[in-house]
Amino acid sequence: MNKNEEQTRSLFGISLTDRPKWQQFLICSSGFFFGYLVNGVCEEYVYNRLQFSYGWYFTFIQGFVYLVLIYLQGFTTKQMMNPWKTYVKLSAVLMGSHGLTKGSLAFLNYPAQLMFKSTKVLPVMVMGAFIPGLRRKYPAHEYVSALLLVVGLILFTLADAQTSPNFSMIGVIMISGALIMDSFLGNLQEAIFTMNPETTQMEMLFCSTVVGLPMLIPPMLLTGELFKAWNSCSQVAFLK
Repeated sequence: MNKNEEQTRSLFGISLTDRPKWQQFLICSSGFFFGYLVNGVCEEYVYNRLQFSYGWYFTFIQGFVYLVLIYLQGFTTKQMMNPWKTYVKLSAVLMGSHGLTKGSLAFLNYPAQLMFKSTKVLPVMVMGAFIPGLRRKYPAHEYVSALLLVVGLILFTLADAQTSPNFSMIGVIMISGALIMDSFLGNLQEAIFTMNPETTQMEMLFCSTVVGLPMLIPPMLLTGELFKAWNSCSQVAFLK
C-alpha cells in the first residue's frame, strides 16, 4: 500500500490506522476467517437445504453485491492505475473459478469442496513458472509439501465418496476445473501487482468484476440457469 492508503486504512468504516500493525493483522485476519466461515455455511445451506444449485447465476448476483459494497467504500474509476484491458484474462478465470466452485456444491458437500480448494497451491506453483512477469521457481521441498497435500486430499476424497450422501464425480470434475482456473488466477493477480505496485485490492476486485459479469451470460444461457434461477427466485418471493 502507498502512504495515502496507510493513512486511511479502515474496516467497515472503523479506522485501524492508529492501531499497531499486529492488531491490524489480527483484526483483519480474524475477520477473514469469520467471513469465510459464514460464507461456507450459507453456501451449503442454499445449495443443499434450499436446493438452489445455480452456480453461474449465484456468481452473477454476487458480483453485483461486490460492486455495491465497493461503491459504498468510495471507490471510483478515477482511482484506477491500470487500463481496462489488463483485467480481461483475469476476469475470465475469476468468473470461471467462482462459477464452477459454487456449482460444484450441488454435487459435493462443503468439506469435500473446501479440501479440493485448499490444494490449489500446487497448480498455482506450477503455473507460476509460465506466467510472464513472474517466471517463479520454488525449492524442491515446497513441491514435495504441496504434493503430500494432494495425496492427503485423495485419501480424504476416497473416504468421503463412501460415506457422504452428497458426492458425485460431476462435482469432482467441476471443482478440478475451478482449480485449473485458480492456477491462472493467483498468478495473474500477482503479475499485475508486481508490474504495477500501486494497484489496490479495491481496484482489482472492482475491475475484474465489472469486466467479468458479461462473461457469465453465455454459460447461464447455455445451461439454462438464467431462466431456471430467476423462476426459482420468483416463486420463493411470491410465496412469501
